[in-house]
Amino acid sequence: MMGIILTKLCLYCIIIKYLDTEYRECRKCQKNNLKQKFKSRTCGDEKVDNLIQKWFDNYHWDTVFEYIPYNKFVDINCRDGVSLAIWEGGPLQWDGSEYTRNSDVLVVLKKFLYDEILNKIDHLYSYKDIVYGISQNPDTKDYIMVFNKEQYFKFLCKKCYKKYTDREYKWCKSCQENHFKENFKNWTSRNEQIDNLIQKMQLKIYMWDTIFEWIPYNQLTDMKGENELSSAIWRDGPLIWNKIDRYARDSNKTVALKKCPYDEILNEMVDSYHYFYNNHCFKKYGISQNPNTKIFILILEYDRYFENICKNCVFKYTNVKHQWCILCQINYLKENFTNWITGNEQIDNLIKEMQLKIDDHRDIIFEWIPYNQFDSVKEIGKGGFSIVYSAKWKDGPLYWNKNEYVRDSNKTIALKHLVNSQNVTNEFLNEVKAYSINKFNNLDNTGEILKIYGISQNPNTKDYIMVLQYARGGNFNNWLNNNYKNFNWAYKLKVLNNIITGLKEIHQKRMIHHDLHTGNILFKDTYYWITTNYISDMGLCGDVDNIDETKTYGVMPYVAPEGLRGNPYTQAADIYSFGMIMYFIATDKQPFSNRAHDGLLALDICKGIRPEINEPEAPKCYIDLMKKCWDSNPFNRLNVFEVEGLIKQFYSEVPKQFKVAEEYRLNNNNDRIDNNDQQSTHPQAIYTSRLLNPFTDGLDCAI
Repeated sequence: MMGIILTKLCLYCIIIKYLDTEYRECRKCQKNNLKQKFKSRTCGDEKVDNLIQKWFDNYHWDTVFEYIPYNKFVDINCRDGVSLAIWEGGPLQWDGSEYTRNSDVLVVLKKFLYDEILNKIDHLYSYKDIVYGISQNPDTKDYIMVFNKEQYFKFLCKKCYKKYTDREYKWCKSCQENHFKENFKNWTSRNEQIDNLIQKMQLKIYMWDTIFEWIPYNQLTDMKGENELSSAIWRDGPLIWNKIDRYARDSNKTVALKKCPYDEILNEMVDSYHYFYNNHCFKKYGISQNPNTKIFILILEYDRYFENICKNCVFKYTNVKHQWCILCQINYLKENFTNWITGNEQIDNLIKEMQLKIDDHRDIIFEWIPYNQFDSVKEIGKGGFSIVYSAKWKDGPLYWNKNEYVRDSNKTIALKHLVNSQNVTNEFLNEVKAYSINKFNNLDNTGEILKIYGISQNPNTKDYIMVLQYARGGNFNNWLNNNYKNFNWAYKLKVLNNIITGLKEIHQKRMIHHDLHTGNILFKDTYYWITTNYISDMGLCGDVDNIDETKTYGVMPYVAPEGLRGNPYTQAADIYSFGMIMYFIATDKQPFSNRAHDGLLALDICKGIRPEINEPEAPKCYIDLMKKCWDSNPFNRLNVFEVEGLIKQFYSEVPKQFKVAEEYRLNNNNDRIDNNDQQSTHPQAIYTSRLLNPFTDGLDCAI
């Protein structure tokens, strides 16, 4: 036990525990031993000797601070304002049992005035291994501090001999503040408040990066912009710090100018210091003043400050991340109106109107597209009033990429050829307007309206052509033919949600689709796991306050009873059509496919006859919602927002019901045959839009 205690005590006094577990000598005994060694070594000046003694008493690092005779230095050479020399004896260092000399060490010799030795460098004793001691030139009587070469060039400012504020850039805050103070007399804004604020900001600097200054107005050239924000060339440029030249001017620097009233400039300058220095967001170089208008101007870093500002109009970007400005884009489109012409004033005005609807960098730039731009034209479908082709658009649509519009060449698109459309009608114009130019309405790009790229014209027939987004998966009927075996209830709900989202977009614009059925639901791709779909065929789409009551178009099972009677078509009628789509999704069957779509069916629909569906083919909650949608009384039907809300509840509130329905689907899946002849379809069951008036005349009186 005694041996263990002794090993923790000083080997000399056996009283005080040693401070360092390696050297095993207490601080008191170290000092006593060193005092004996240096008792006869002095410089002959009482004040300097006292300073050395003070350093000695407080210095507790491994290397001893001492007075060093000048004749111990050899090979003295001056370099970069300091002298390098070899110290023959070298510093005295503790090796674990005794002090020994590390001979022939390269050191820095720095001459100091007498007062500097006594006052200026008194703080250095607290820095480990930077300074070895003091010497004196016997010829000049100059006092010399002896520094560790490596530590001297690494840590210490050569002016004030304090540690660098920024060691990597060898920048000293104390010296920079002194430089500012000395330089205050060399400039003035002729406004005491402005001068005081600039001086205050300069003295608060804590990093080497930027110096806030008063900048004479004649330093600013090549000014651009007349708004509150503009730009200019600063001839001298800002002060930039580097390791070699210290502060140097970055001449002919492009800067941003922000004009401010006097009261605002004072607030901006106060905020300027905090915003830049604390947050490092962007640089503010200084302040100037227009001598004619007397308006003060903040001089700002151009690139960083203008990263949020459009370079052309000097207003904030509509989309900062993609540096897209709606004002400049609209102005560009207006200026470009004269570079194309269709030969039809109505079409010209329509294209201009569509172009000016953009409000996002991802929106489609609606265009007049020459017919010779299309290659590989192939018929893919035929409706009641149009023929649809797929084609390659050689140049392709414009899209915003890396701060500019570029073409997506050889884009596959759909051409909707409107039969006998040589004369422009309001129906044609309304259909074009009803399609979407918004590239992304929802985060997942689903449940939207089909996109339209522009208009073209067949040079032979003179029929107009809508250039539309191509949906590879085809309409809902075709897509289900390929995927009904895998069309489980999880996918069914996704598709249902997508469709109601698209219908909501139409209704939010105070419009009515007027012809919603499975043939007008298009799928992005053919695969069953890609359920992205779009509402298309907006030909009958119109404003809620402008509906033609004289003609009834559509697919009979999907037309609401009030529409068959010739009553005004409302958004509630779209909800009825959505209810029939719900039936198709749940059963994989078209409604009333076993009946002729004639006057008798129209009469039954008006009497309240609906397709049959029961549990467990579909969950009760699903059937209840479907029946609310196809209620005979339009006032009893839910609106699109209520329908969407209930569909979203299906995911969380009634999962067990859908589990039962999915088990029923799987158990009966083997009994189903290919969807093409899944059921006996009546030869007069027509699922393309057509004029229904021959079957509906007199229905308003028949019931």
